[in-house]
Amino acid sequence: MNEVKPNKKPLIFYWLIALAVLFLLNMLVFPSVLKNQVTEVDYGTFMSMTEDENIGTVMIGTDEITFTDKENANVYKTGNLNDPNLIENLYAAGATFSKVATEEMNPILYYLISLVLPIALMVLLSRYLSKKLTERMGNNPTIMQFGMGGGQKTGKVYVKSDTGIKFSDVAGEEEAKELLQEIVDYLHNPQKYSEIGANLPKGALLVGPPGTGKTLLAKAVAGEANVPFFSISGSEFVQMFVGMGAAKVRDLFSQAKEKAPCIVFIDEIDIIGKKRDGQIGGNDEREQTLNQLLTEMDGFDANNGVVILAATNRPESLDPALLRPGRFDRRIPVELPDLQGRIDILKVHGAKVKMSGNVDYAEIAKAAAGTSGAELANIINEAALRAVRQGRNKVQQQDLMESIEVVIAGYQKKNKILSDKEKLIVSYHEVGHALVAALQTQSAPVQKITIIPRTSGALGYTMQVEDGEHYLMSRTEIENRIATLTGGRAAEEIIFNEITTGASNDIEQATKLARAMVSRYGMTEKFGMVAMENVTNQYLGGDATLACSNETQTKIDDMVVSIVEKQHDKAVQLLKDNIGKLHEIAKYLYEHETITGDEFMEILYKKD
Repeated sequence: MNEVKPNKKPLIFYWLIALAVLFLLNMLVFPSVLKNQVTEVDYGTFMSMTEDENIGTVMIGTDEITFTDKENANVYKTGNLNDPNLIENLYAAGATFSKVATEEMNPILYYLISLVLPIALMVLLSRYLSKKLTERMGNNPTIMQFGMGGGQKTGKVYVKSDTGIKFSDVAGEEEAKELLQEIVDYLHNPQKYSEIGANLPKGALLVGPPGTGKTLLAKAVAGEANVPFFSISGSEFVQMFVGMGAAKVRDLFSQAKEKAPCIVFIDEIDIIGKKRDGQIGGNDEREQTLNQLLTEMDGFDANNGVVILAATNRPESLDPALLRPGRFDRRIPVELPDLQGRIDILKVHGAKVKMSGNVDYAEIAKAAAGTSGAELANIINEAALRAVRQGRNKVQQQDLMESIEVVIAGYQKKNKILSDKEKLIVSYHEVGHALVAALQTQSAPVQKITIIPRTSGALGYTMQVEDGEHYLMSRTEIENRIATLTGGRAAEEIIFNEITTGASNDIEQATKLARAMVSRYGMTEKFGMVAMENVTNQYLGGDATLACSNETQTKIDDMVVSIVEKQHDKAVQLLKDNIGKLHEIAKYLYEHETITGDEFMEILYKKD
């Protein structure tokens, strides 16, 4: 889709230039024109000039004395101190007494120059600049501005293009593409739907986590339909002055109706579409903008060819009036891709770089479970950059596997050298995780163990990769996961009789899983199937808030501690029962710094 760039120099740019010119005129030109030509001096200077016989004409007033020098070139004034010898001294100096001609400016002329002239210059300059800007806009009719006047920031406009983004450029979101394909078909063949009496949905809301391709899908719809595509962010409607955001909405829909059939895409619509709480002193500007948006969506016919797409990561925060049928009729989830989706996304982005023949996208997709489309694209790019650093002209499997670790844990820290004791502690810690995971059933296989520090702050990590795609977790699987997380601390306690800060992230994850078992998943006998907490912002990390009494919260805390301690005891017992393997694998990791999953399993099941 070809993007038409908006005007880079809006009208406010020229207004600033005009103000700068007027400021310079006021500072440099007007003072020299308006200044009074009479120079004020002290009485001592006047007496010195009298003694030096450098006095020309003198005019003595009640409060001041005006005089000139001998050549009558300059005019001075000073205060009258009622000196009784003044007249005699002036006669002796050869002064003449008369009215001194000063160059006082006419008050009307002073007013015209100081006030009227700057205003007139500003008006003329602004009219000239507006005319020039209008001529420029007239020469580029593909630019469509949203908002009041040329000074408002414009949204991006993508015009018709045969080489734009298509659905083939979007992978891993087949269900979303199928729902959006109907909109494309309607824009191509509206009569097929009108004959049966069907109306096109006025709006479609794309919801999902960041990086899943919501904006890319909107562009693909416009590319497939080959219609003009308006793109604007919700933040661009937020203005300092009340009413300007609403005016921008009106201009947007006015432009859209003129260019119909077309697609209007509003990214991050939750900025202006939040629920109205009705409290006094709220954000009147945002509410006016939302009300105008609701009115505009009701104001055009469903069959006029204007389709509104919007994207958000927080659908639960949107106003119910915005989501009712007749406005955003269709809600399209754009979730994180599954295993096959990740494979397809890797292939799409992998086609843009040179790949060697040994690349297995399925293995990469398994290791990258839980990543978004944007992260997968970043993995491909990081692999290409690593291949260049290694002096190769093609990306290999090892580049892709390393790039997954870069995206998840960061780059290797080459300047961070652990002491021998710390390196040994980290080795036992990570092997403790891996060994507990391998000795339990229903645990993901260990893919890699490393004690090379990463830029994320991790001194080492153990990578587990599921054999397939899993959408549910049983209570046993969660308990095994908690036991695996406590395995690192358990190994430290057994081997060194000491504990370190290295288990902080493990403790956080284990506590979160145990609390979810109690308060969300109903996996305890005490509370059963009762939800004790609410989750908001599910696409932005999922903030959880407890919805129970203080007494119940105390009981939940006790149960969480009990669950984690029970799994920690299990991990300690597993490691004690296999203390020989713990020493053997930790020694191997200490010497080699990295162990693959195959090497780990070979040592674990090797007969002594």
